[in-house]
Amino acid sequence: MPVPFALPVPVVTVGLLLLSNVFMTFAWYGHLKFKASPLMVAILVSWGIAFFEYCLQVPANRAGYGHFNAAELKTIQEIVSLSVFLVFSVLYLGEPLKWNYLVGFGLIVVATFFIFKEW
Repeated sequence: MPVPFALPVPVVTVGLLLLSNVFMTFAWYGHLKFKASPLMVAILVSWGIAFFEYCLQVPANRAGYGHFNAAELKTIQEIVSLSVFLVFSVLYLGEPLKWNYLVGFGLIVVATFFIFKEW
């Protein structure tokens, strides 16, 4: 059955990486709000959440590879990861957003210029 429309590779790649990073951020940091729960429970729940991250991340990289090279894919992943984490830390963990975090993240974004620029 033909697909009625196809999304561009960058949209699929970034979209899947965005969703996968939401899962991974909760797997890595979500348990911090539940410090009273046993460590083994936190580990097992994190593994369970990470399974869904991999179900999105692996197809994202498969879809994107060829359109992007490995360094570009990793750079996109890191920018998406930092963006998701920034929102997560403020909204979920209630941590303040400090100017130096924005500067540091901004410098990482600037680094993407050098990776994606055709020299």
